[in-house]
Amino acid sequence: MYEFVDPFVGTGGTELAAPKGLAAGWWWPKPQVGNTHPGATHPFGMVSACAYSGAYPTGYGVYEFNTEGVPGRLYEGPVASGFTHFQQSGTGAIRKYYNYFRVTPMVGPLDELGTTWELADEVAEPGYYAATLGSGVRCELTVGPKSAVHRYTFPAHEAARIVVDASIGGLAIPHGRTVPLKAHLAMLEPGAAQGEIHVEGVPLAVHLEVDAPGWRQLLWYDRRLMPGGTRLDFDYIRPTTLRPFGLMFMGPSRAEQTVEVRLGFSLRGCETARENLWADVGRGQATFPGRRARTATTWREHLGKVEIDASNDDQATIFGTALYHSLIKPCFAPDESPSWTTAGPYAFDICTMWDIYRTQLPLMTTLFPEQSVALAGALLSICEQEGNLPIGYRMAKGADRFSRQGSALAHTFFADLCQLDLPGIDWDWAMVHLEMDLRRTYGEDYLVHGVAHPISHTLDLAYAYHCTAAIAHKVRDRPLAQQMRELAQGWRAAYDPATGLLRDSTFYEGGRWNYSFRLLHDMRARIALAGGDEAFVRLLDRFFGYDAAPVTQPGTAPSVAEMDAGYALCRFEGLNNEPDYEAPWAYHYAGRPDRTAEVVHAAIANQFGTGRGGLPGNDDSGGLSAWYVWATLGLFPVAGQNLFLVSSPAVAESKLQLPDGDLSITTAEFEPVEAGGSVSYVQSIAVDGKTLERPWLSGRELRHIRNLHIQLGPEPSGWGTRVRPPSTSDPRPATGGEA
Repeated sequence: MYEFVDPFVGTGGTELAAPKGLAAGWWWPKPQVGNTHPGATHPFGMVSACAYSGAYPTGYGVYEFNTEGVPGRLYEGPVASGFTHFQQSGTGAIRKYYNYFRVTPMVGPLDELGTTWELADEVAEPGYYAATLGSGVRCELTVGPKSAVHRYTFPAHEAARIVVDASIGGLAIPHGRTVPLKAHLAMLEPGAAQGEIHVEGVPLAVHLEVDAPGWRQLLWYDRRLMPGGTRLDFDYIRPTTLRPFGLMFMGPSRAEQTVEVRLGFSLRGCETARENLWADVGRGQATFPGRRARTATTWREHLGKVEIDASNDDQATIFGTALYHSLIKPCFAPDESPSWTTAGPYAFDICTMWDIYRTQLPLMTTLFPEQSVALAGALLSICEQEGNLPIGYRMAKGADRFSRQGSALAHTFFADLCQLDLPGIDWDWAMVHLEMDLRRTYGEDYLVHGVAHPISHTLDLAYAYHCTAAIAHKVRDRPLAQQMRELAQGWRAAYDPATGLLRDSTFYEGGRWNYSFRLLHDMRARIALAGGDEAFVRLLDRFFGYDAAPVTQPGTAPSVAEMDAGYALCRFEGLNNEPDYEAPWAYHYAGRPDRTAEVVHAAIANQFGTGRGGLPGNDDSGGLSAWYVWATLGLFPVAGQNLFLVSSPAVAESKLQLPDGDLSITTAEFEPVEAGGSVSYVQSIAVDGKTLERPWLSGRELRHIRNLHIQLGPEPSGWGTRVRPPSTSDPRPATGGEA
């Protein structure tokens, strides 16, 4: 899929064709912009590098801060004041915007630093970004796992410059700046320097090498050069007195002369940063082509894990780019933890678990289980050091920043790993932290009062107890497992039997309709609470807007009245909101997989496109893109239950490279998915030649089967209507068994 990836998808405000059919009734209140960036990245790598405009929220682009509707603009077109490192991917209001160590090629005086030049001739592919600044300098970026390499092609000039600003961080919007509170820079030898800044409690070190023989190198402070200076130290920096500082390389350039800048990064000091640079890039000049080629090869290997028979190039681009966006985060930085000194796994930009636990983490676990095991180890170490399993975790101190979003979401991730029996995790050690974490913050309310508000936390905690019971069973603590199973029944207190929906409460970025159709561990009882299959389906039909009139989406700076009218619809938000990701598959549990197919195909056909405006909302660290990947394949992971629901795929054939062998998904009577077009329904399924009556597979089955063959047709069938996905209150627990 490498050739079809377009990293510019999602970097602009949503620009999709007018929705047709069912999708015309969906209303999207959250930001209508993907919030991705096109910069150079490495699969699950520590470092990214991109053009820097200071725009919200990645530092790339043209938009102001926004949380509703169409974003306003800071700039008319793409601009950059240089090129920074470390960017979020697709997130929204995270209050942690990175963009450290800005490198700016210049052919003007230092006073021009901070100028935003127009960007032209932008090019992006996995692991590579290039553009030409309005100053005439051609700029190219690539990265390794812990390094970045820049290559600048200058025009002829008597005083060309490479300026590194170590003081910059964050965004050029109100309250978006990140100020280093401690810093030092040092010149080492001609063409080499190092530095370290402390931002939000974390030390970030860089070792820098510049391939420009004969150029002068100088430190600068407050835009004034410091000739002869070799060190610059700040033990205390106050935001109110911060002045920019950094280092500069300066000399005459020939026409078309290239200058290479190599940066190695570490959270454990400058010496480790140097080691990381040399390990990633090597030593010597002209390393850019080799690093770019190696990163491209790694991306080809990762993206090659999934192949599809796309109906056209647009579908191939949307899918390939979605897979690419799904493999950027979290950022793995082995042996780099700034919080403990031992070697071992470490990761940041788990931003946030609320965004990725339903779709992106299950995709990583399916395709790259070794990465999931490493993430589990990192999460446990974070918990041991900071006292909690984080809901979100950044390159910053304070893992509990996102506690309002959800409770105990990491437990779902651990439960899937546990049920797959993946090696490399000390489950007794894990059990200690998983149990302890259930009693923190909102967990105390759950235990004392039987309910936690926001009411969605009640569902989180009940589900986490169910997940943890499976892990307690694995470590043979049967009394604890039984206690966890009993506490997992607390989800009932969250629902109002009179409405079949959640009780009134406050909600994080949504309302009770958005959260009411979560896939619980006891969907059989949940549907009964709503009045049975037919009543539950009626609620879902209303939510998804069956027979509803088309709606108008919020515009730029929508009014309170406009937003209130939209929220009053109580409508599916068209994948613009994370809690809605799993709602279409709730139909499976009521014996209506035909409805699942209708909603999912409407979303695939209407809510994704090519170009900068091709996403319906924030990509959220790949959470939205991973949804598209799963939906296109005709699968959906029920996170925490080691379960995959099966539906109509959006491609005729696909192949997944899994750890135990390739899985091919084939179809018969396939029809391409089109906006407003007819829907293909599952008629029957065969797994390795054997009939599969149930609409789900266990994670173990998915790893070991070689072919999933789906017979499709233009009308709903009886498949999946009789045998339902498992629930804890089923008379006979479903174990997966043989297909």
